[in-house]
Order: sequence, then structure tokens, then C-alpha cells
Amino acid sequence: MPNERLRAALLQRGATPADLAEEIGVDAKSVERWITQGRTPYRRHRYAAATYLGVEETYLWPQALTPEQSKAASQSEIVEIYPHRWSVPPELWRSVFESAREEISILVFSGFFLADDPSMIKLLTDKAKAGVRVRVLLGDPDSEAVAQRGKDEGLDELLAAKIRNVIVLYRSLRQVPGVEFRLHGTTLYNSIYRADDQMIVNTHVYGAMASEAPVFHLRKIPGGALAGTYLESYEKVWTDATPLD
Repeated sequence: MPNERLRAALLQRGATPADLAEEIGVDAKSVERWITQGRTPYRRHRYAAATYLGVEETYLWPQALTPEQSKAASQSEIVEIYPHRWSVPPELWRSVFESAREEISILVFSGFFLADDPSMIKLLTDKAKAGVRVRVLLGDPDSEAVAQRGKDEGLDELLAAKIRNVIVLYRSLRQVPGVEFRLHGTTLYNSIYRADDQMIVNTHVYGAMASEAPVFHLRKIPGGALAGTYLESYEKVWTDATPLD
């Protein structure tokens, strides 16, 4: 069966089978067979091709990994687990964001602890000026989701007020080219802090402050599905969010 996903990925990038073959060091006829005959290449070639095309290896070749291999790869994406956000070492936040070379993505309702740290705002500003794309999703202070979360945490309208305060604290960062802010009104199941292939995921627990909830430090690896799930979730929220004026 032809591999239409591979064909489409090439077209989307504006590349030919010969371009891909040259990029990853294989014969162009091999790439043609991957497309027309649905052949599955060696794993090193799958990884190289997926990286070149900017998609997941498992998207191009869904059956390439056994369930056991996929499970093992996903488990290997877990770098560390912390029982509370406040137990995450302060240097980890900085090292994760400092490692970014392409993108930093943040999904929160307020994320006040970051916005209230001038050194963190400077770090994000420096990264944006260095060409890193910075995207920040904040909760819409007028949304039902924020109102409900405030009620669940016992903060009531204070959460919306914190978000408005955060918008002010980020005023200088919002003026930097390459930085994008949007407001969302989705239910926040997790706060996500991403820097390229690393992310810190702060889970949310009913009736508990975010600082008290568990945190996962993840690093995306080929074949793993755990980190990718959170990345997909972020993009869905971003697509439906409203740009912050």
C-alpha cells in the first residue's frame, strides 16, 4: 500500500523524493519504494526522514514500532517526577528555557510565579531577540473556565485579578518581536512549559493550588508518545485562543 502520509509530507515541505534521499544519504529509488510500495526503512532512516520533514516518525510509519517499543520509548521520555510544583528546583526552570533554540511555549491560567520573576522575563526576552519563537497562552480573565477554576481553588475572583496583573507584568515582553500572547477559555487540565524537545508539565488537581500539584519533566524522544500528547494539546488550545491586544 502506498505511503500517502510520506508523499503528503514531502509535498507540504516542497521537497522531492530525490531531495529527501540526498538529505538522509540513501538512494532516491529507495525513497520512491517507501512511497509507492509502502516499504518501511531502517529506523535511523525513519528518524532522519521524520526530522527533515518536521513530523513524527510514528506518523509516517504507524506500524514501524511494536506496542512494547512504543511503551518503552514513552516511559523513557520521563526525566523526573516531582510531587509538587514548589519542589521543582528553581534552576530546572531556568535550564529548560535556556536550552531553547527554536521555540518556547507556555500554557497557563496565570503562571504568576514566572511573570513575577524579572530574571525570567529577561530570559524570555533575550531568547526572543535571539530568534526563538515565544508563545504564551494565558487564561481569559472573563471566561467561565477561569471563574470555575478560581472557585475550585477557593480564590474566586482573585484568579482573574492575578491574570490581569500578569498581563501587566508581561507588558515589556509583549513588545518584543517574535513573542505572541493569546487568551484562552479552555479547561486547564495541565499547565505546560515547553522549550523545544523538553517540557515541564504541571498537572492540576481539583481543590488544590497548582503549586501543590505534581509535575512531570519530559524530554521528547523518537518513538515516544507521551510528550507528543501534550504538544498536540497545546496546539489545539493555541488554535482556538484569541490574540491579546
